[in-house]
Amino acid sequence: MTILAIEDLGAHLAPGDIIAGLDLGTTTIGLSLSDKGRRFATPRTVINRKKFTLDAEVLLAFAAKEEVKAFIIGLPINMDGSQGPRAQATRAFVRTMSPKTDIPFTFWDERLSTVAAERALIEMDVSRKKREQRIDSAAASFILQGALDRLSSIARETSGDRD
Repeated sequence: MTILAIEDLGAHLAPGDIIAGLDLGTTTIGLSLSDKGRRFATPRTVINRKKFTLDAEVLLAFAAKEEVKAFIIGLPINMDGSQGPRAQATRAFVRTMSPKTDIPFTFWDERLSTVAAERALIEMDVSRKKREQRIDSAAASFILQGALDRLSSIARETSGDRD
């Protein structure tokens, strides 16, 4: 397994490769998937966390079923730019996944992704109870969409087609 910067991820992927977004929480892992054109992120299910080994098996089974070629994982950076215990836990999760998969991980600053996801669910008039069930996948979708938009921007810059 490799950790790639967002600037290097596009070169690693073939056209049509699918990317998964992850929002790593203490009790759940929110999941989202890109389409094959890597334009849209769609929220998927959540993994209810139990033990790392079981969580890794479920995540890798999901990746195999959906033919995921890369993971974008939200890195919970503090508003002042520092990295606290949650960021350290996310980095440890990725390091521990290293011997289990060849699928690369890319860290993505997830500041305010949960806030944005909750606002979107409120605007859609989703009940409080259902928001609790969907918030992590919605946050994973916001994380992945931000990375997809950046990948698209990098591709345009590289091709010289600047809008």
